[in-house]
Amino acid sequence: MDKVTVVGAGLAGVETAYYLARRNIPVRLVDCKPSRFTPAHSSPDFGELVCSNSLKSNDVYGNACGLLKEEMRLLGSLTMESADCHTVPAGGALAVEREGFSAYITQKIKSQPLIEIVEGEVTSLPEPQDGITVIATGPLTLDALAADIAKKFGSGLHFYDASAPIVSADSVDMTSAFIGDRYGKGSGDYINCPMNKEEYDAFVAALLSAEKVTLHSFEKGEIFESCMPVEIMASRGHDTLRFGTFKPVGLYDENGKRHYAVLQLRKENPQGTAYNLVGCQTNLKFGEQKRVFSLIPALRNAEFLRYGVMHRNTYLNAPDVLNKDFSCKHNPNLYFAGQITGVEGYVESAMSGLLVGVHIAQRLQGKSVNFSSATVSGALSEHISTPNVDFQPMNANYGVLAPVAYTGRDKKEKRRLYAERALEEIKKIQSNLVQTV
Repeated sequence: MDKVTVVGAGLAGVETAYYLARRNIPVRLVDCKPSRFTPAHSSPDFGELVCSNSLKSNDVYGNACGLLKEEMRLLGSLTMESADCHTVPAGGALAVEREGFSAYITQKIKSQPLIEIVEGEVTSLPEPQDGITVIATGPLTLDALAADIAKKFGSGLHFYDASAPIVSADSVDMTSAFIGDRYGKGSGDYINCPMNKEEYDAFVAALLSAEKVTLHSFEKGEIFESCMPVEIMASRGHDTLRFGTFKPVGLYDENGKRHYAVLQLRKENPQGTAYNLVGCQTNLKFGEQKRVFSLIPALRNAEFLRYGVMHRNTYLNAPDVLNKDFSCKHNPNLYFAGQITGVEGYVESAMSGLLVGVHIAQRLQGKSVNFSSATVSGALSEHISTPNVDFQPMNANYGVLAPVAYTGRDKKEKRRLYAERALEEIKKIQSNLVQTV
């Protein structure tokens, strides 16, 4: 059997390589370490955690990322195996001792006889005849390969990740909001969150004084107008937002009133369970985002499914490039995994690498597998492959999942139903997969 080439030994790459090798599929794992490091990396070990040591919530029945972790455990994730062996106290979160975590992963990879480790830099994408290749080089893909990806996929590669918060639709206070499109052009696609002068003044004051995330040195540089943080726009003048992102022109409520300022929310998914804060890409710390945006009356009780982020990132415009199984539309032998696909976060990145391993293993056995949006794994797979005019990286959240049949108001019960449904499907999938040898 020909070897599967995996480029990149971060969380996504090691997941793919480990899954395949344990199913008797030989792998060539290529990584630039230790002869070369990206600006964010310093350890020669694989699966290095470059920022926080937290993998976020470990609550299977109350948090979407916690549920995703359990899905991955059931599928045999190396990331979760190592994390569960190297935990440090972190309340309800799963935090790890990072050196031990990466050393464990490295030892597991190096002890696999079917994984050939090759030190070196890959500078271009393979051709279809070169066999199955997985690109898992992460958000800091080295320049030569990034340039080749950009060349071959045109505009489908981004170098700055600037996104706005996303809130749960059922947490928006509709007594302080109204549905409608600017100048009535549309079919009621937006939720409008109005503010009077006092509310707008308080919001701007809080926005300008809020604490921001400190960028790494390699992330600093020119800020493009297309991804300008809302707090920087506000700093250009007290009324800048009222004549831009929060402009009320053409928006009238059911009483025909035009308000002082209006924030629009746009559907993030076809089901309408999640809404994006239009034009509110931000670099504020997560706690500050919740505090500041909750000052808007309609968002006073908002549940944030994803917070806004802004940092240097390399990711594909995946819906134009990838299929749901993470293979390329123009080259079925080329797969992508990790944050370069448009998933956001350690766990989500590892998940994509694990799923790529699952899909390749099934393919080599003449089989296929489908992860539906009833699972977090499947929902994120659909996110990266579903057409979207404003595609942005996404982390695990309930808003991407297919709705459950529940009409009550108990969030704990609703989340429990999400988890039970997802885990039942993963167990069925796992029982039919190519098993470990």
